[in-house]
Amino acid sequence: MIPPSSDEDVSLAKIERAYDSPPWWYDVRGFFILTFAYRSTLWEQVRLFGNNIGPVHLEGAIGSGTLFGIILWWKRFTRKSIGSVVGFDYAEAMLAGAIRRFRGDTRIRLLKADVGSLDLPSSTFDTANVANAVHCFPDVDAGFRELFRVLKPGGTLAMNVLLYPRGAAPLRWIAERIDQWGMKKGILYTPYELDDIKRRICAAGFEIEWDDITGNTYNVRARKPR
Repeated sequence: MIPPSSDEDVSLAKIERAYDSPPWWYDVRGFFILTFAYRSTLWEQVRLFGNNIGPVHLEGAIGSGTLFGIILWWKRFTRKSIGSVVGFDYAEAMLAGAIRRFRGDTRIRLLKADVGSLDLPSSTFDTANVANAVHCFPDVDAGFRELFRVLKPGGTLAMNVLLYPRGAAPLRWIAERIDQWGMKKGILYTPYELDDIKRRICAAGFEIEWDDITGNTYNVRARKPR
């Protein structure tokens, strides 16, 4: 007899189906969500995530690799080098796009993985980024615990977290409609209240080193204590 699937298994399968689309469509859709739901900018993301890449780096939910590719270009432009990178994603179609994009770059290793159960050794990475993806985690607490586990003591995690729409109409109304569409489609598990996501980050063991809010986005860099 096949055991029944857990709620998390069902959610992961739904997410994988939702992201089973051509990488170019994912990028167009992502830009629309970034602009009108997150109400953030590409430059804000490049600065946040580009400044949190250490010698041994983990890029969580790398998707098609478009944003990380832009960050690598920015680092080359500013004459900043990177060391070794492990990137992972749960959706095979997205991961395939990243594999094509970074083919031949020996610094980058890509694998399929669930953030809530990473097959990676503890205390391995100097830094980790999760860009535009916390809203996809069916079990965000398990994800934060795993990211905490694989970071070295003193390592830092940078994330941007989608908050419930805030501010004045009509931008709030537009963001609400996009969130509702995303949850129905399966590309959005949930946005978060600010106090709730802060509590969850700290409950995983992190210390919040820096944070701010832009639009409907909570930008945060958290550190694993030494």
